[in-house]
Amino acid sequence: MRIAAFVATSALSLTVLATGATGAAPLVGGSPTGSGSGRVELRPAAATTPSRAVRYTAWDSRAQFDTGSYSHVRTARGRLRLDAPTGTRSYGGRQYDRGRWVSAWTAPGFDLTEVIPSWDAVTPEGTFVEVELRGRTADGRTSSWDLLGRWASGDGQLRRISVGGQGDDLADVAVDTFEADTAFTSWALRVTLNRRSGTSLTPKVDAVGGVASRLPSVTGVSTSATGVSGQVVLPVPRLSQMTHQGDFPQYGGGGESWCSPTSLAMVLGYYGAQPTAAETAWAGSSHPDRVVDTVARSTYDYAYQGTGNWPFNTAYAATRVRQAFVTRFPSLVGVERLVAAGIPVITSITFGSGQLTGAPISSTRGHLLVVVGFRANGDVIVNDPAAATNAGVRRTYDRGQFEDAWLKRGADGGSGGTAYVVRDAAHPLPSRQGATSW
Repeated sequence: MRIAAFVATSALSLTVLATGATGAAPLVGGSPTGSGSGRVELRPAAATTPSRAVRYTAWDSRAQFDTGSYSHVRTARGRLRLDAPTGTRSYGGRQYDRGRWVSAWTAPGFDLTEVIPSWDAVTPEGTFVEVELRGRTADGRTSSWDLLGRWASGDGQLRRISVGGQGDDLADVAVDTFEADTAFTSWALRVTLNRRSGTSLTPKVDAVGGVASRLPSVTGVSTSATGVSGQVVLPVPRLSQMTHQGDFPQYGGGGESWCSPTSLAMVLGYYGAQPTAAETAWAGSSHPDRVVDTVARSTYDYAYQGTGNWPFNTAYAATRVRQAFVTRFPSLVGVERLVAAGIPVITSITFGSGQLTGAPISSTRGHLLVVVGFRANGDVIVNDPAAATNAGVRRTYDRGQFEDAWLKRGADGGSGGTAYVVRDAAHPLPSRQGATSW
């Protein structure tokens, strides 16, 4: 369970919107290296909805990688990999060969205050990747590179970690989120590939990306109009995090702390991509549901000491399916389109007592669950892992209450519409049609 950090921004618009033009290619310039309108329910919590801006950008092909710069890396079959000769570095008392790829500056079309990265990488034992971000202001000031993750899919030789803080100049890091002290007009990403010196192994990076956002400080929003014409429900299996209370304290101890890996296990199960029996055998026969245990271990952040690091969850998912990334949405409309395309969406919500009718817990400052469908009236059908048993996981939440819980942003927490998009090759993303969340 991750409690998102808060950055307040001001806005005067009365509508929810995602800012920025559509298109697959990132908006670039220079090198960083030298709606639907419809019903509106105005509740006392929020008479108006300030504007928000979101844009997801990805680099996932040779053509897109070629817009950046290479140092001791190259592309092969659309993947980044180490090239000879390499640079060298020391980490943890061991020597590593390394190479880097750096994106060009990416301008989302608005003044951004946060970026959350994502990556899709394969890391053989003895290799790892590092992902860093930096920002640039309108007057040309540039922040330092801040590390958002030192990551490997396994934990045999390297423990994956985030590095919080780093507030030495124009930005800070809150676990997995790059936060501007003052607004940036563009951002850049750097990925470093590392391998033990003396070996020929290499990490392979299929994709990197990030969602830039400017979020208002709100505790409630105007309810979006539904775009569904009838009920739709995806057959996502139901799993409870609470049945794992006390499991493996070294990975967070199950129970209330395992909402993210349990949600991810449900989605992987929907795609038939859960860990195999061989991969879960480490947990032992005394644990009947070893899949959730294994996903928790595979997403655990040894620095944050939890399983709720957003990019670590999608990075693990990306090793098992075609694509997985963290993004943000301005409303449920985009989620409806993904669900209609057969793609369940994992969302991060925050709510107080009485604010989400039918929830299995009374309140939370950070909880993840799976949106699996919608009623014909637009209400949200979810698999909520906070239920006491697997049988109680399926719930229906009021659309307005759910959007308040999901889109809120304030001193008491709130993810600002954060979500994991996880899909296999059989379920392509729908066309953007103005969407900027994918």
